Amino acid sequence: MLKKKLALVLAMAMAASLALSGCGNPHASDAGSSSGSGSGGTSTAAPSGGSGESAVLATGGSTGTYYGVGSGMCTVLNPIIGDVLNMTATSTGASKENVQGITDGKYQLAILQSDVLTYAHNGEDMFEEPETDALWVAGLYNETVQITARGGITDVSELAGKTVCVGDRGSGTEFNARQVLEAYGMTYDDINVTYGSFGDASEQLKNGQIDAAFTVAGAPTVAITELATSGMDFSMVSLTQEAVDYLTEHYPFLVQENLPANTYEGVDYEVTCVAVQAVLVASDDLSEDAVYELTKALFENKEELIVGHPKFELLTDYDATKGISVPVHPGALKYYVEAGVLDEEGNLLIDAPTA
Repeated sequence: MLKKKLALVLAMAMAASLALSGCGNPHASDAGSSSGSGSGGTSTAAPSGGSGESAVLATGGSTGTYYGVGSGMCTVLNPIIGDVLNMTATSTGASKENVQGITDGKYQLAILQSDVLTYAHNGEDMFEEPETDALWVAGLYNETVQITARGGITDVSELAGKTVCVGDRGSGTEFNARQVLEAYGMTYDDINVTYGSFGDASEQLKNGQIDAAFTVAGAPTVAITELATSGMDFSMVSLTQEAVDYLTEHYPFLVQENLPANTYEGVDYEVTCVAVQAVLVASDDLSEDAVYELTKALFENKEELIVGHPKFELLTDYDATKGISVPVHPGALKYYVEAGVLDEEGNLLIDAPTA
């Protein structure tokens, strides 16, 4: 507990320092290379003029969607809720690191994959024991499990014997890579495994250092868009329907989500994929008032957030709450109860929107 309190004090001091320096344009570093580490990552804060609680928002690599979305939240919402909450977005190694950072008090907010959040609370897979400090605030959008490869590779089975980047070590991407391989009767023993950020993987594909890479992010994502416009002969690998059916049956947090043709330049065919949900979570140490104002501001300022990042177009009260698999933060629950979305026990009260 002492360790967590000390880390929280240090994180708050860092956030305050970054906010005072006004760390610039959130989109500038979204096109840069990722450090793959929260301790040395890029940070972005918008001056708020307020004196609310300080919170470090853990995201992912700086070329991924998490960082763009988190930076957009800081830029748009800090001036609105600064008297209650001041946020600083930082780039990290993504989902597992984000959960552990909240447990240690290093981060107070995070974006991470819904499956990893479930693993953490259950103390399974990548977590040796339950880590339950990260509480649900809102499901933001689906994240597609995308496989990019050197030209000529069109099926997952063709990855056998190839060098494949499976994301940062311990990330949600790595676990999704294992699951996809499993659907084809394959394991890490069948490929040459490397680890790295989405940006690292795209550069390595272009340089011929690897043959394929897994990316789990909202599509289109920056690293793949840059790869598609680089002139390299590359392909997007589709899953077979048999593999999709296996994955959705054995891992219920995965859903089928196909990428339309021309999602990326030069990819003129539909790509069959699966997806998880990107979830905004808050530490149980963050106050009810702060999280209530954050959740309310997310929905009341959606149009402004869309200007900052198009993924906010997908934010709805239904999608924000449909996949809840862990306890909801009291502040978020207060908002959803007031809005008639959830009851006080967290049960969904609304139906899926019709097309």
